[in-house]
Amino acid sequence: MNYITLPSSLEDFHNYKTEIVTTASNRELYLLHGQLKGNEKDSLCPNCGRKMHIHDRCEATLRHLCFGDKLSCLRFTKLRYYCPHCGHSHMQEVPFQAKGHRINCELLNYTRDLLAYGLTNKQVAYLTGLGRNTVKDIDLQRLKDKYTVDGERLIQPERQARYLGIDEFKLHDGHKYAVIIIDMVTGHILWLAHGKKKVSVYSFIEHVGEDWMDGVEAVACDMNSDFQEAFEDRCPHIQTVFDYFHIVKNFNDKVVGQIRKDEQRRLIAEGDEKAAKSLKGSRYILTSSKQTLARKDPEAEDGKILSKGSSLFSKEQVVRKDGHLARYEDLIRQNKLLFTLDLIKEKLCEAYKMTDEPSMADAITEIMDMCMATGNKHLLWFSRLLDNHFEGIIAHATYDISAGKIEGINHKIKTLRRQGYGYPDDDYFFLKLFDASRKGYVRNPVAEKIPQDL
Repeated sequence: MNYITLPSSLEDFHNYKTEIVTTASNRELYLLHGQLKGNEKDSLCPNCGRKMHIHDRCEATLRHLCFGDKLSCLRFTKLRYYCPHCGHSHMQEVPFQAKGHRINCELLNYTRDLLAYGLTNKQVAYLTGLGRNTVKDIDLQRLKDKYTVDGERLIQPERQARYLGIDEFKLHDGHKYAVIIIDMVTGHILWLAHGKKKVSVYSFIEHVGEDWMDGVEAVACDMNSDFQEAFEDRCPHIQTVFDYFHIVKNFNDKVVGQIRKDEQRRLIAEGDEKAAKSLKGSRYILTSSKQTLARKDPEAEDGKILSKGSSLFSKEQVVRKDGHLARYEDLIRQNKLLFTLDLIKEKLCEAYKMTDEPSMADAITEIMDMCMATGNKHLLWFSRLLDNHFEGIIAHATYDISAGKIEGINHKIKTLRRQGYGYPDDDYFFLKLFDASRKGYVRNPVAEKIPQDL
């Protein structure tokens, strides 16, 4: 069974014979018994330069590349040399062995390629037959080689970024968070750090240097005052920008949602059960734009299917319901406060389309006046929110950037964590995030053929 051909890089391994064995996991394994070529350098003492004697022999086994779905190992005898003159001894060098692992260089490179392609550690462990801890160690070293300097500090950004995005995400349970900073143009992660305080921003500025920060014009972030104050403290030339997404999210969650509940309680207290019932289940309609609702009604007329039915599992087909826009207009017609919310929502949308700061400032000021005129505590809170972040809001007219890319990174973080069933090693997880931000998710035909229940 000597029909197996080894790569030319294994020229130091020759005269091998093949034996097929079965592993503990019931996978077939080609066991290649061969000889290791001697090297004259191995028999010379590095201390005194004299000829050394063969002192001992031991059998060594290295994992090799798979042949199809079958694993393979190389087995050979290594020599231990001893110098009778100075007492030095060492083991014969194996030129094709990967440093730090009992595998050969070909399998190491193949494993690194699979990991770089996007396969999970679990899938790579199945394809190569290696242990998951071994795969993790190989991947960690691959990532350190790529994104760190000597494994001690992160590499400098590859390019000068004009716009940055910053956000925090939940790292572990128990209110443990991490800060992420990205290049808004490329979407590449530039910095990751534990915590969500100013010190994370200060550490990033020290990492990239003040000269690099001089080339940054604006940073997009949420309403976290720590981030804003940190940039204003160290880099006052950088303009903080609060995008449409975060403003509308605050408006929907803390104003529209709360006012709907208050109005529902008020109507029940007044005995108007019918009006109160009409507000039940209306949160999605009230927080959506008219354009969104108007788009869904034609889809309902066309019978758009949201979820296919199944006779096998007794599941009914779900189709798009109509009447969203009509119900929305009916709600705002019956309630003056809801009508005011509709006006504010429309004016916010128009304000964020403006491209000059004076016009946007006038539009935001008009919205603040509308909120103050109602006297409602939730709208008064929203007015204070706009006032406290006024400069960063109107800066959107000059710097048309949004947190869309950083929210996409947050989605990748959740996906990566699910694929890996959690990452207790934060350093490894952060490096995986660096790697994920620099490549898109592509269809992986190799991974599709790997059993998912391993």
